[in-house]
Amino acid sequence: MTSPKSGRPHSVPLSERAIGVFNEMRTYPQSKFVFPSVRGRPLSNMAMANLLKRMKIENAIVHGFRSSFRDWAGDCTSYTREVAEAALAHSVGDIVERSYRRSDALEKRRGLMQLWADYCEDKSGEKVVQLHG
Repeated sequence: MTSPKSGRPHSVPLSERAIGVFNEMRTYPQSKFVFPSVRGRPLSNMAMANLLKRMKIENAIVHGFRSSFRDWAGDCTSYTREVAEAALAHSVGDIVERSYRRSDALEKRRGLMQLWADYCEDKSGEKVVQLHG
């Protein structure tokens, strides 16, 4: 995948749950996309915003999901700032630092994304915030 912000390739390591969802969606071969639009094309850049609107969630924005991830990664994990920023496809450091740091930290990001998935799927109910109804 190419990052829309940087225009550079961005590999996204998937959590075990995300791989499970992907595999489940493969049983519905109506499209070459994992989550197609109703017309079988890629979802638009407004799909999530429209979903929040249909769910009548007025105090949340799509970018807030990325912001929540970044706050959690910084506050609740021991992963470095660079790994958290790389997970969001952000460039870190000045041009000199970036020229020496060419790795994408894929394996570290894989661990971070699994931890995030586990956090989001908390089954204890202790930190779940009901968004609707």
